[in-house]
Amino acid sequence: MSGVALSSTALGVGLFGMLASLGLLIWFAYRGWSVLLLAPIAAMLAALVSGEPVLAHWTQTFMSSTARFLAQFFPLFLLGALFGKLMEDSGSVDAIAQFMTDKLGPRRAILAVVIGGAVVTYGGVSLFVAFFVLAPMAQALFRAANIPRRLMPAAITLGTSTFTMSALPGTPAIQNAIPMPFFGTTPFAAPGLGIIASVVMIVFGLWWLTRQEVTARRAGEGFGDDLPAAGATDSTLVRERATVSQSFDPAEIERGAISERLPPFGIAIAPLVVVVCANFAMNMLVLPRIDASYLAEARWGGTTLSAVSGVWGVSVALALAVVLLVVMNRSRLGTLRESVDAGANASVLPVLSVGSLVGYGAVIAALPAFEVVRAWVLGIGGGPLVSLAVATNLLAALTGSASGGLTIALDALGGTYLQLAAQHHIDPSLLHRVAVMSSGTLDSLPHNGAVVTLLSVCGTSHKQSYRDMVVVGVVGALAALAVVVLLGSVFGSF
Repeated sequence: MSGVALSSTALGVGLFGMLASLGLLIWFAYRGWSVLLLAPIAAMLAALVSGEPVLAHWTQTFMSSTARFLAQFFPLFLLGALFGKLMEDSGSVDAIAQFMTDKLGPRRAILAVVIGGAVVTYGGVSLFVAFFVLAPMAQALFRAANIPRRLMPAAITLGTSTFTMSALPGTPAIQNAIPMPFFGTTPFAAPGLGIIASVVMIVFGLWWLTRQEVTARRAGEGFGDDLPAAGATDSTLVRERATVSQSFDPAEIERGAISERLPPFGIAIAPLVVVVCANFAMNMLVLPRIDASYLAEARWGGTTLSAVSGVWGVSVALALAVVLLVVMNRSRLGTLRESVDAGANASVLPVLSVGSLVGYGAVIAALPAFEVVRAWVLGIGGGPLVSLAVATNLLAALTGSASGGLTIALDALGGTYLQLAAQHHIDPSLLHRVAVMSSGTLDSLPHNGAVVTLLSVCGTSHKQSYRDMVVVGVVGALAALAVVVLLGSVFGSF
């Protein structure tokens, strides 16, 4: 009996340590403290309270997991940030925004902002770069249409942070890449379900925003010019909160110079088309046909093609797009070296920040008390798809990071879910799509870096704009996730 009591006491202490460390991480991260320092401190606190060897967890668990994340995904962070910066400095993003403005105009202001955001983010431009271009675009359109400015963040959120981040097949967003090594999938996992989910998010989001516009007009509410200009930010606050939820360091946005001579729309959008087409060709046509048996050798880490092909495909697509972008816009990139340096540098802090969150999750998952959490998650009714969705949602919400929460969930439970999928005859592609979509729902809580960044860039506040952001970015995403889980449970992956 004493042994059982001691075991129960140790278990309770361990759970308390986990919760206390998580609370510490959330509390200070929300106040702008760097996750690079917070994550290891919180992890070591949890290990200490649990009676685990602290230094061993620091070097062998935390750092090993962080290094593994960097080894897998740094190429995508690097190329994605570089591509985004070059798209901005070449004037390509502005040219696309201007094209949408000219074609749709103030009469369809909300739709223009949503489509503009969707085009640039699905084409591989990072959220932060997109925010800085779309906010002035939205401001001009909303003022001309006399639509309340408080709806700007929600419109931008719908276009940049919902279906193009987690649902559309082939999206180069880092969230869509993270499950690939765990499940052996590609960015085009469950394409039919992804398209259906995208339609749900778009239709629901546009319905809500249109409804809010009509309600505001009836109440006599106009644009309102008593707020700061769009694009103004508290750079310190934005940087510390943004780097765990985005793939671009805000400090680098001012480096280089944006071309005053915008490229034609065809040249501006060509690199985005290359990203989509090359990504599809690599993952669906080229890589499946090559002989990569050599990867099983120890010198290549004893891996398989399915574990790396997704990252390879997206990396090649982004690299080709970067080359094409520079070739077609060389005369517009007057500060090419500075732009390239800024893009490369902009990837470092985000990947290290997310990697630190992953290291924290690895330590928590290695603690004896985590078995209770694991058992609770796997015991959630509804089957593996439901429990995977719940676990990923919770971790993304607590960390305020879709990529961080998703990686922690898959590091701790990915292998278990893959085994459960085999037992229940579930296609890993369905696991992929459910996991990615789950990471992009409750992550958009008030402390989320993308939320803080976007509100700052638009010059509005949580009180003014956050409710509409929740409806289009959380409620709509949860509805789409429920549809995917339901259809996937009945019909399987398609």
